[in-house]
Amino acid sequence: MKFTCYTDIEAPLNKVIELFENPDNLKEWQDGFISIESISGTPGEVGSKSKLTYEKLTLIETILRNELPEEFKANYEHKHMVNTMSCRFKKIDSNTTRFEQEINYTKFNGLAIKLMAKLFPGMFKKQVQKWLNQFKTFTEKQNI
Repeated sequence: MKFTCYTDIEAPLNKVIELFENPDNLKEWQDGFISIESISGTPGEVGSKSKLTYEKLTLIETILRNELPEEFKANYEHKHMVNTMSCRFKKIDSNTTRFEQEINYTKFNGLAIKLMAKLFPGMFKKQVQKWLNQFKTFTEKQNI
């Protein structure tokens, strides 16, 4: 299952990237985020692995590409699914930036999650769009 979501943020590209790159900001826009812990490699660099802990799940992130603002791409593993996320940022004008995320679920483990993906694919896209909108709100508040 593959889909793309985006939002336009009223903030300059460099400010958007600065806020996106700071892991301390995840709690500001991702519901239930608790912590990020480096497992291996240098955080933020290609090949590095981190454990992201949320209230209801834990993900292992492996950075596949980090060439911001063009693209940040990572693989996320959970006991029930595996997906890649590609984040791209594009300058629309001097104070507007488009933030686009392409999500590609490559594996679902277990009957329940397979059924959810088959019957309610919009649920996955809705969650991604929610976090994009929350990042937009957070970023625009910082840009005042």
